[in-house]
Amino acid sequence: MSQTYVKNSSSIHIQELQITDQFWSRYLEIVRKEMIPYQWNVLNDKADITIVKERNDETIPSEKSHAIENFKIAAGLKEGRHYGWVFQDSDVYKWLEAVACSLHHTYDEALKELADEVIDLLELAQEKDGYLNTYFSIEEPERRFKMLAESHELYCAGHYIEAAVAYYETTKNEKALRVACLLADCIDANFGHESGKIKGYDGHEEIELALAKLHQITGERKYLELSKFFLYERGTDPTFFERQRKEDTGKRAVIEGMSHRPLSYYQAHKPILDQESAEGHAVRLVYLCTAMADVAYLSDDKEMLEACRRLWKSIVNKRMYITGGIGSTVDGEAFTSDYDLPNDTMYCETCASIGLIFFAYNMLKNEANGSYADTLERALYNSVISGMALDGKHFFYVNPLEVKPENSETDPGKSHVKVTRPEWFGCACCPPNLARLLTSLNKYIYTIQDDIIYTNLYLANQTSVIVKDIHINLRQETNYPWDGDIKFHIQPDAPATFGLAVRIPSWSKTFKLILNGVEINETSNNGFITIFREWQCNDELVLSLDMSVQEWAANPNVRADLNKVAIQRGPFIYCLEEVDNGENLHLIRIPKNRPFSYRFDNTLFGGVGIIEVNAEKRLVQKEWDNQLYSMDLDEEYEDKKVTFIPYFCWANRSPGEMLVWAAKE
Repeated sequence: MSQTYVKNSSSIHIQELQITDQFWSRYLEIVRKEMIPYQWNVLNDKADITIVKERNDETIPSEKSHAIENFKIAAGLKEGRHYGWVFQDSDVYKWLEAVACSLHHTYDEALKELADEVIDLLELAQEKDGYLNTYFSIEEPERRFKMLAESHELYCAGHYIEAAVAYYETTKNEKALRVACLLADCIDANFGHESGKIKGYDGHEEIELALAKLHQITGERKYLELSKFFLYERGTDPTFFERQRKEDTGKRAVIEGMSHRPLSYYQAHKPILDQESAEGHAVRLVYLCTAMADVAYLSDDKEMLEACRRLWKSIVNKRMYITGGIGSTVDGEAFTSDYDLPNDTMYCETCASIGLIFFAYNMLKNEANGSYADTLERALYNSVISGMALDGKHFFYVNPLEVKPENSETDPGKSHVKVTRPEWFGCACCPPNLARLLTSLNKYIYTIQDDIIYTNLYLANQTSVIVKDIHINLRQETNYPWDGDIKFHIQPDAPATFGLAVRIPSWSKTFKLILNGVEINETSNNGFITIFREWQCNDELVLSLDMSVQEWAANPNVRADLNKVAIQRGPFIYCLEEVDNGENLHLIRIPKNRPFSYRFDNTLFGGVGIIEVNAEKRLVQKEWDNQLYSMDLDEEYEDKKVTFIPYFCWANRSPGEMLVWAAKE
């Protein structure tokens, strides 16, 4: 059953949702048939693959995954040492959550049995007091909860809890939920304000958002209170991590190279209500905000919601790439400063954009604001699905906006910028995170507030809705994202009064709305148009969005994009690739008032829309061969027809240059 949240009303809720969309069904099948089996083989060290270090760093473990083997050792089924990152357990948990969500779309008994076996293994690895972490159980049990800045213990616990909630929702497997509750109870017994408990938090946020989900599925208030404890404690004691380091008796770092990180890296430089801007490790920040938004929703915490709004504005108004990527530097995978958005040294981790979607969705549960849904869509259609090749077996950790292969090979500061998607990473957080996001796509389509259904995403689906005890079939019919026409079929068993709100994306300059064959004029409010009426059987609403090709400019303070444009059509950002346009893409410029042409190519990438324009390319005269600088040479250009492809498709052919922001005359 699809989980959709209802605020301030029990008169309307979504019972079931099935995705029938051609574009997204393809991804769901790739995850089910390719990604999940492939990742299972990787986690069991059975895949014949090359594991790549995500950047130049000799400390990154990249011989194998060993993730399932770690659990077998912790469970006493095998002998051996822990291998991999201290947070390696989370790869298994995210795989399990992807399985849970995939089973919702297509039930597979063999896959369910495999997942059940994993849960049996996790139960065996869990200690009597509920603690579950293979690294500390195998290697250093005496350091449990004593190096929280880098241990990722609560981070891993959170990912298991999320997986268990999703698996229980789909299969009603009580063992999965029981293991999660025992783990949460162990954490509750060790953390809090009470005497003898740890008054601190994990260096990597995740447990906070997981506990909120566990509260919702179990009804246990203590899990929500524990989440609030972790959120409100963060940043109140600037000495907490340092005191733990000084008291630690371990002979080695849990993760090398973490001791120099400033508190802002962990979002622990200020209490959360005092934080004004997006700082530090990008994934951590959006996971923190995701939890804050959910706890604000569940607790009606207005101060926390206002803090979420401030951090949201900091991200999307000043620190987000046009692709929905976040994280401007490889050093700390972090935000830097306002408008600092370099295109070829950025980080834009796939996990960070996934986290931004989580944040946006939880904000939509609080308030209907098109900015949240616009950003959710922007990240989803661009930087998120860019993170996976079209075969489901190669992945990007980093999603750049500009690539020149020789620079990635020779510049240590660009070693993280890959020109092809590797088969796996030493730090493999992104592939299973992507799998769980794609398989849970159904829950992001609608949100409900009072008696209004808000449409956040446009994709073909069949939804079952209950309105004041009346059953309604709500169906979206569309060829979006390639076409801008979306048809809603509303079929109640009896007349029912409620609101249906359709989103007008910020990129759609014009739109048309037709109800039962008659055009209606309505004004958008916060990005949505709400039609509140008594709906009859076979009512039909058609929304037509503007799918013209657009040129976008960046704020002039974004130095990397000055006098450049990005090309967009519908939700897609487009890019230039060397395979279509030759080398030295930076020499291409788009003259003023040149018309763009769009066509759908069924032969490319399984079918995509491409954009062409008659541009110009600067000639490099022979005189430049032997000199680096000149005062006298004039610029010369030749006409050149160039081809833009959707950004998410890049690097699926031959390696080469790529460019999102093109020069504008």
